[in-house]
Amino acid sequence: MSFVTISEMFMQSVETFTKKDAYYEKINGEWKGFTYGDVDKLVGQFAAGLAHLGIQPGDKVAIQSTNCPRWAISDYAIACLGAVSVTVYPTLIPSQIKYILDDSDTVYVITENKEQTDKILSIINESNGLKGIIAMDDHSDPSSNIFSFSEILEKGDGYISENGFNLNESAKTAKPEDLLTIIYTSGTTGNPKGVMLTHKNLASNVLAISKAVEIRAIEVFLSFLPLSHVFERMSGHYTGFSKGGTTYYAESVDTVADNMIEVKPTVVIAVPRLYEKIHAKVLDKVSGDPPIRQKIFWWAIKVGKKAAKFLTRGQEPSGLLGLQFKIADKLVFSKLKDKVGGRLRCFISGGAPLSEEVGKFFASANIPILEGYGLTETSPVISCNREDLYKFGTVGKPIEGVEVKIAEDGEVLCRGDNVMIGYYKNPEGTKEVFDDDGWFKTGDIGDFDDEDGYLRITDRKKSILVTSGGKNVAPAPLELALGLSKYIEQCLVIGDRRNFIAALIVPSFEILNSWAEENDIKVKDRKNLCENPVVIDLFEKEVSTVMESFSRYERVKKVALLDREWTIESGELTPKLSVKRKVVVKNCAEVIDKLYSAKPTDQLKKTND
Repeated sequence: MSFVTISEMFMQSVETFTKKDAYYEKINGEWKGFTYGDVDKLVGQFAAGLAHLGIQPGDKVAIQSTNCPRWAISDYAIACLGAVSVTVYPTLIPSQIKYILDDSDTVYVITENKEQTDKILSIINESNGLKGIIAMDDHSDPSSNIFSFSEILEKGDGYISENGFNLNESAKTAKPEDLLTIIYTSGTTGNPKGVMLTHKNLASNVLAISKAVEIRAIEVFLSFLPLSHVFERMSGHYTGFSKGGTTYYAESVDTVADNMIEVKPTVVIAVPRLYEKIHAKVLDKVSGDPPIRQKIFWWAIKVGKKAAKFLTRGQEPSGLLGLQFKIADKLVFSKLKDKVGGRLRCFISGGAPLSEEVGKFFASANIPILEGYGLTETSPVISCNREDLYKFGTVGKPIEGVEVKIAEDGEVLCRGDNVMIGYYKNPEGTKEVFDDDGWFKTGDIGDFDDEDGYLRITDRKKSILVTSGGKNVAPAPLELALGLSKYIEQCLVIGDRRNFIAALIVPSFEILNSWAEENDIKVKDRKNLCENPVVIDLFEKEVSTVMESFSRYERVKKVALLDREWTIESGELTPKLSVKRKVVVKNCAEVIDKLYSAKPTDQLKKTND
């Protein structure tokens, strides 16, 4: 299959895979399916309904919803009509939504439910140019210009009959250079910027990824990362659809584990935190097993890591190792595979760095995590590991059609059809991220691991900490290493312009509470738990052990335990769950000042001396 626009890709897929299942969602406890033919009909009706509302090519239509079939239908309808989709995270508050809608010149918003609709109603009278709302939950209120999704489908039927609207003909009018979507960056610093991505940007990335990672028509995806973000949208939504795959939409983030067992996916796309949590839970369970079972587990992991050297090159281990691996799989790895549905072919990881240890752990069980790298501005994939071209600790080789080079200061530069045309109504911001030769400046520091061309990302350029002693410290490797502890849910390494490195740590309270109970530690609440000297000693020992593999000037010398998680709602996480460093530092200013006013404890001092 070859295509140059997303609308062309859509029409090819619905024609090729008409009778195949495209999407499933759970309604009243039962999975309801839609074939590619069903989706084709619904997209045609909805696109015609949007045309009935007066939406023209180039108009901006926002989608504010969690993942569901109607999100997909809305997206394809907007694309085939020649309009421009604006994705809005449903977790955003009204003031943030207003900024995006005003900045993007949005004329209609498609909302998921009453909660999302109410957010729009609270700002609609103050917005610039917003004409109305289309409610996916079929709420309707003509006096407030709220149209139900079903109503738009009905209007679309009438528009098709009266005006001869043809989806296929409409889809053909799109050109590769036409604007497809505006996706707003997370805005870790200042207001978010609207990334303009064309049909060519995303279509080229879909085709390149399809060559790098084999995606088949028999694939089953479980979708739970936000479609508002380009990673899930390109990797699962577009790529899966282009190959005739079937997508199940998870009920929520909290039900992912249960949905995996129900759906039995073959491909799962997620951020590293999911894999880290699975890894931590497995190790925690093993630590409570009888000694003989622990011995078998660690023997299997040892065998699996040896086998992984062959598996990551697309080869099967043979001889004695092959036999040992089969035994290890039957005794240990098959049970892990059952926890993720039993037929998982691979995980795909992006959005944040993946720990090499976690990658090796899953590879040993023959569940490879194919880590890739990219940004919203690059549609998003720049490079990725393949099933048969894999190197731990790297983000793989650049994909077809994408050039990568390293600037003199270590910044990763990129050029290709996948790179955005710029930030919406922000020429100054656009100019800042391109050099004179048209290379996009990613803002990441990296290098090529060896002559084979595997790219390695070491940190964000703006995240580098410079101690008062003049030492440059990259926080990402430290945070990755600390995050492997089963006791640590979130962490942030600090120390810029300070005389030593420290860490803010949010414990994994589920595991910590169990540990406290086992050790007969009585606590009233989380705050009391974090202040308990025995608990503090536990974390200092954990940190001390982790720090042994780092240079002395990099090692964490003080830790502070925080009694609440960082969340999107608190403004400390971006919608894609990246930590807003400046916000956390500001919110924890008092804790940080106290941290640096005291000397390192004996436990951590031993490690750093």
